[in-house]
Amino acid sequence: MTDEQSAKPDQAGRPGQAGQDPAPQPGSAAGGAQPGSMAGAVGGSGDGQGTASAPGADRLAELEVQCAELKDQYLRAVAETENIRRRGQEEVAKAHKYGIESFAEALLPVRDSLELALKVDAPSIDNLKEGVEATLRLMAAVFEKNRLFEIDPAGHKFDPNLHQAISTVPGASVNPPVSANHVVTVLQKGYLINDRVLRPALVTVAQA
Repeated sequence: MTDEQSAKPDQAGRPGQAGQDPAPQPGSAAGGAQPGSMAGAVGGSGDGQGTASAPGADRLAELEVQCAELKDQYLRAVAETENIRRRGQEEVAKAHKYGIESFAEALLPVRDSLELALKVDAPSIDNLKEGVEATLRLMAAVFEKNRLFEIDPAGHKFDPNLHQAISTVPGASVNPPVSANHVVTVLQKGYLINDRVLRPALVTVAQA
C-alpha cells in the first residue's frame, strides 16, 4: 500500500479530526442561543421597559385625579358665587322695598297720638297744646332713634354745605348785631340723616 492509501481510511474513520468542523447542532453551545433562550432575552427586555414606564403611568393617573378635584372645586366655587350674587340682589330688592320699615314702625305712636287728639269732642286750648307737645316729643324720639338731626344754625357762621341763603341783610341792622357772613334768621330748619344733608336750612345771612 502506498502512503496516500494508508492515510485515507484514517481521515474517514475520524471525522472529528478533519479540516472542516461538523455543522453545529440545534441547542448546542457552539450553534448559538436556543429559541427558548432568545425568547427569554426578549421577554427580559420587555419587562425592563414596563418597569421604566410604570412611574410615568402613575404620575399621569395622579394628575388626572388632581385635575378632576380642581374641576370639582371650580364648579363649586362658581355655584357658590352665583348663590351669593342672587342673595345679594334679593337683599338689595328687600332694602329698597322695606328700607323704611324701622322708621315707619317708630312713627306709628306719633300717628296714634294725633288720632287720639282729634277724638276729643270739645278740646280746650290747653289740652290741644299739651297733645301737640306730647306728639312733638314722640317725633323727636323717633328722629333721634333713626339718627335724623336738626340743622338750626342761628348765630352760626354761614356754611353753604349745610345752609341755603335766601337773602342777605346788614349785620348791624339787627338786634343784637350779627357779624358778617353769619346766619341772622333761620326761616326753615334743615336736617341731616347721619352725616348726609337731607334738607339744608333756609336762612338769611348778614352782609358786611
